[in-house]
Parts: sequence; C-alpha cells; structure tokens
Amino acid sequence: MNETFQKSSLALAAIMAASFVLAMPAWAAEAATAQVVTVFAASSASDCLTTIGCQYEAAHGVKVRLNLASSSVLARQIDEGAACDVFLSADQEWMDYLVKRDRIQTASRRDLLGNRLVIVTPADRPLTVRMAHDFDFAKAFSGRLSVGDPAHVPAGKYAREALQKLGWWTALENRLAPAENVRVALKLVERGETDAGIVYATDARAVKGVAVAAVFPEDAHAPIRYPVALCTGAGPAAAGLLEYISGAEAATVWTNAGFTVVK
Repeated sequence: MNETFQKSSLALAAIMAASFVLAMPAWAAEAATAQVVTVFAASSASDCLTTIGCQYEAAHGVKVRLNLASSSVLARQIDEGAACDVFLSADQEWMDYLVKRDRIQTASRRDLLGNRLVIVTPADRPLTVRMAHDFDFAKAFSGRLSVGDPAHVPAGKYAREALQKLGWWTALENRLAPAENVRVALKLVERGETDAGIVYATDARAVKGVAVAAVFPEDAHAPIRYPVALCTGAGPAAAGLLEYISGAEAATVWTNAGFTVVK
C-alpha cells in the first residue's frame, strides 16, 4: 500500500473516531439518569442514524449512543465483549460472523436497507465512465482509486466483486488506496487525494465535493443489504429502538438519504 495514502487513511479514521471518544464522558453521566441504548452501525449509516437517534430520544426519553465504524471493526468489538444493544451491518457476512458466535438474538434479525455502488471523482475532475467490459476504466484516470479495504470492509468487498465482474480488477488492483471504512474512502476523493473512488450511492449524496461518474449495475455484485438485530444481552429499551429504526418514521429518513428500505 502507498505509505502516503496509508497514513492519510489512518489519520482520517482517527479524526472520525475521536468525536465519539470525546463524547464518552457525557454518555457515562447520562447513563446514571436515563436509559441508554448502544447502537453499533456501519459508517455509511451514520448521518441517518444520528437523525433517527435524536428523533427517538425526543419522543421516548431514551438516550441513543452510536458507535460508527466499518462493520468488520464493530463485529470484532462485539465478539470481544463490547457492550452493544443493536448491530446494523453493511453486509450479511459480519452479521453471520456474530450469529455463529452467539452474539446475536437471531429471532430479531431482519434485512433493513439496500444501497447502490457508484464511482465518484473530485467535483472539479469529473469522468465519464461506461459500465462495460470493453471500457478501459484504468486508463480513464491517472491516479489512485480509493475503496473500503477489500480485505474486510463491506463496501470494498462489493467494489472488488464489481471490478472483477467487469474485468477491471487486474489493471487496478495495484492502484487501490484501501481505507479503514467507506466514509474515509469518500473523504480521500473529496479532498482530491485520489482521482476516483468506489463508495455507496448514499455516501456520494452526503457531500458536495464529489461527482458521481457512474452507477454499477446491480448484478455486478451481490445485493447490498444491511441486516440489523439485537445483540445477546441487549437491554430492555433496545427492542423499542429496533422497531423504531425499522418503522415508518425512520423509513422517511432512510429514503431521503437514498437508501432503499427493505420490505
């Protein structure tokens, strides 16, 4: 991996994580006076869950604490004993990982959301990309391609699958800038540190500094599904939040951000 991009990716991830660490003392104080539900969720759901959590707090007086990162990181934290009530994963694999380790209440598991995969570029350096085997995507731009790390980040795994399906993977494999999570991959494009990136459609809509060059066909990769479930040992208030996240009021927030709500 290019050292400059590795350092940049890690620095961005650290900055994003720091906001949650700084808030922890406040959460601890709130826990003494109110019910708290802890949600571990894929970073691509961060904006929506922040809004939905505030709505739920206002309506029900239950504090919603968010831990947002790559699904792989969160699943490993849960498996290692981190206190979590609700887990929202960006793919089935990391939910299955926890099911096999008896960390999930399987009866509560459901598919909540769908998403699309897109190619983005810095807004001032747009590309025209044709989704076809005979299009040479590697020659369409000169720099690196930021993605969630295909080794463990769901968005990166979908990206690798799509690139392989289109016959583009071999020419691009050594030009990847793997990121800690999909939001870090997006930030690298927004800052102009990579010439292109592959992220979720909802991520591309969340910022103004990128342009969508193309949308991958849905059959280019496995269906993008976000399963959600209660963790083993979830507190009594967690079931109510899970139903709210899956309900009509939250559906408006999800769809406005570009997600598909799975029926």
